[in-house]
Amino acid sequence: MDYLYYLANASLTLRVVEYLHTMPWLPVRFMTVIHQIDGWVVKIKLHRPLDPQEDKDFRAFLNELGISYEPEIRVRMALWGLETGQSPVEVMRRYQVAVVSHGHPDRQEIEEFRKQFVQGLGYCPETLA
Repeated sequence: MDYLYYLANASLTLRVVEYLHTMPWLPVRFMTVIHQIDGWVVKIKLHRPLDPQEDKDFRAFLNELGISYEPEIRVRMALWGLETGQSPVEVMRRYQVAVVSHGHPDRQEIEEFRKQFVQGLGYCPETLA
């Protein structure tokens, strides 16, 4: 079972990571985070489907933070590449996307990306807030 959402900024993305850490019963297989110039793409793949009430609750949480997302072909291919075992670096080169994190939901990778990006720019864009 997959959940694919578009979030406006880093803080919302970090809230998803925190939620997944506080809900250990969710059978998370991996979480992928891709930064785009105007927001964040988050894909959560589970080991098994949730029961209807769990699915409803999880979607309600995600809908509070962002919108369900249908990616363009380049992002779709990047997500597929990561899922089939290609390295994040290889995927970034091939599809020209910024893969921030792939695997176990990791707050540290997102924080580090945000820090380095802001440091390089010299200011904090809205999507990194």
